[in-house]
Amino acid sequence: MRSQRSSTGASGVVAAVGAGALLLLAAATGPAAADDGHDGFTMKDPRIIESSGLAASRAHPGVYWTHNDQDKNGALLYAVDGKTGKTVATVTMTGVGKPRDVEAVSVGSDGNIYVGDIGDNLGGTWSHVWIYKLPEPKKLGDRTVRATQYTVKYADGARDAEAMMVHPKTGRIYIADKKEEGGALYEGPARMSSSGVNVFKRLGTTGLWTTDGAFSPDGKQLALRGYLGGVSYTWKGEGAMPKREGRLSVPLQRQGESVTYTLDGTTLLYGTEGQQGDVEPVEVEGAGGGHNSSSGGGSSAGGGSGEGFGLGGDVKTGALAVAVVLAAFFGLKRVFRRK
Repeated sequence: MRSQRSSTGASGVVAAVGAGALLLLAAATGPAAADDGHDGFTMKDPRIIESSGLAASRAHPGVYWTHNDQDKNGALLYAVDGKTGKTVATVTMTGVGKPRDVEAVSVGSDGNIYVGDIGDNLGGTWSHVWIYKLPEPKKLGDRTVRATQYTVKYADGARDAEAMMVHPKTGRIYIADKKEEGGALYEGPARMSSSGVNVFKRLGTTGLWTTDGAFSPDGKQLALRGYLGGVSYTWKGEGAMPKREGRLSVPLQRQGESVTYTLDGTTLLYGTEGQQGDVEPVEVEGAGGGHNSSSGGGSSAGGGSGEGFGLGGDVKTGALAVAVVLAAFFGLKRVFRRK
């Protein structure tokens, strides 16, 4: 398992490429153990082909919630065993209409699952997006659950977004938009309304093409990832832009779309779209293995030519060229995907 801090020079490139290779699951059987998934896993369910969000279950340690961004089977959530990669429950949401572009999932400390139908592949043409809230099932199994639907708008106009995070202490919802230049972090209202419009206000610029994000279990850190890199932030409280701390050592993946912390905060798990999607672990440096420990890490967050993709400026020219080509390919793929 790698450290969260990114390396420099040629050794950093070698480490990144090595970490992007397929991780083999440790042979294991039986139910998921507490906080399992630290070694990564591969999603085995053939229905999961566009896993766009990932969140560690609070009610069922070792289980991770995910979803397709556009699921032909309906408004579905999948509970995946972090030990075997197999789906152990499928939840069908009702009361939400037909989802448009589901891009994020987060589990709150209030016992609810939050689902972000916040994507807009045309760059922000919808006047509003939605967030769904539903109680996390106490028992795993296929079931139908009625969700609460929240209408969301941004104070500075419509935009495309793929990262939605619920703070584990305050329960407040945050969204990071997906923009190659000038991406930003937005804060939702203290209390969400199911009858009115919930306006999210801009806190500050991230400078990332963000595809997902996650709070550490203690709420002290925020991790935002893109296709080819990411940034760690120190949380400064409600109404304040978090402090940029360092770059995340994000593994190279087919189309990196998701990230979550393990329940103990010691590991960040990075997921990708595609059949048999891999979820790869990166150890959080300085976490200390405790649920309440600081989940910091990451090297200095100085600028770099690849900053818009979350890349450091010390990456070799050849590796950077490959990265840009990959980013362009996947970006265009999503733009022209049928809605």
